[in-house]
Amino acid sequence: MSIRHGLLALLSQGSRHGYQLRAEFEASTGATWPLNIGQVYTTLARMERDGLVEPGEQDEQGRIVYSITPDGATEVGRWFATPITQTERPRDELAIKLAMAVTTQDVDVAEVVQAQRTATMRTLQELTRSKRGLDSPLDVAQTLILDSKIFQAEAELRWLDHCEAVLSRRSLQHPQEEP
Repeated sequence: MSIRHGLLALLSQGSRHGYQLRAEFEASTGATWPLNIGQVYTTLARMERDGLVEPGEQDEQGRIVYSITPDGATEVGRWFATPITQTERPRDELAIKLAMAVTTQDVDVAEVVQAQRTATMRTLQELTRSKRGLDSPLDVAQTLILDSKIFQAEAELRWLDHCEAVLSRRSLQHPQEEP
């Protein structure tokens, strides 16, 4: 998800100033994606340049309130209607790390896998604890974000199990020769 589309989605619900957008973005994502206020205002400036938002009056504290334009509403509608494909997601750093570990001498790949498993289990436990007590309708967005992260952690653990099995089979098929 881009910050741009997240901010447009919030503005489609009504006009807001940058600090409101930042707070609501973080609340909507369960604080899993913290935003720097500078990112918010830089993104607003670009969206204004692109005709997706327009500045309005200043509030009582001198902050400019932004509104979505018809072009912005079309853009956010298109974003919601367009599925995210695997190729649009960032590269998988863990998969790259393990691939490099397998091909690098003097790296104990099993140790790398175990260190990752421990970290992922810790993350899974923290996410599960964070989810407790989230049951009001206002918590639905946070619950969905946490569920996604929990499912990703569970999938990562399954993949690490698979990696260990593949590595074990390979070592049985090609035992390392003693020098």
